[in-house]
Amino acid sequence: MADLNTGTHNIHYEVIDLTAPWIEAPETIFFHHGVGANWRCWLGWAAALTDRYRLVAFDMPGHGQSQPGDAEITIAALSKNLVSLADAVDCAKFHLVGESIGGTVALQFAIDHPDRLLSLTVSNGAHIGGSIENVNTWDAVINGEGMNAWSDQMMAGRFLDGVLETPVWSWYQGQQASADGGTVLALLRTLVDADLSDQLAGITMPTLLLHPDHSPFVPVPIMADLHARIANAHLKVFPDAKHGLPFSHAGECSAALRKFLDGI
Repeated sequence: MADLNTGTHNIHYEVIDLTAPWIEAPETIFFHHGVGANWRCWLGWAAALTDRYRLVAFDMPGHGQSQPGDAEITIAALSKNLVSLADAVDCAKFHLVGESIGGTVALQFAIDHPDRLLSLTVSNGAHIGGSIENVNTWDAVINGEGMNAWSDQMMAGRFLDGVLETPVWSWYQGQQASADGGTVLALLRTLVDADLSDQLAGITMPTLLLHPDHSPFVPVPIMADLHARIANAHLKVFPDAKHGLPFSHAGECSAALRKFLDGI
């Protein structure tokens, strides 16, 4: 575990390197979580990947062990954090996985720094922030009722009933509730203002798109539009899943990623 000052934010990150000793110069996968989560939401992906890949995951500002940063929250600033983190772990080129707003940041990074990426994966993310639905109450709930009430509201949008065991559900709800409210609202503002549509044609690296069929925030047609705009993209839609797809379906998602990477 380590902490990094990127010049804009102070972020906490983790490096998991359990690659087999006979793998020379293993490639690295970076993971960028979304609003309310933290780096631990990716732990369910490790089993499918650690034999071959070094994994790097981090907490966004205001999440997990990273300090709040609501005054400096933009998609561009979050993309620059990835540059600083990659340099800090001595990684010139890597695979990038982003979920929700982390997926939007990953798209921006692919547009700005195509020379740094081996591949791109976006899960339950959007390229058009204005298309994101059911977020108009966040400000009122966070400022009026608090982060615990907001987290309860979000859990209904993330997971179908019964998909998580009770202790797992409670852990995730608590992690969301512990996020910094000001940063969460700043993330929402920068996300809804984003529109990367006209720049997506410049993304040429192999791209995997993972999406749930029941996200209340990013409708399937938005992901289909993203798929149509990226020349080298593959789309997989998961049935019976909501916006918490990377956590609730970690095994299926990581298997899809491994199959995708093995095919590159």
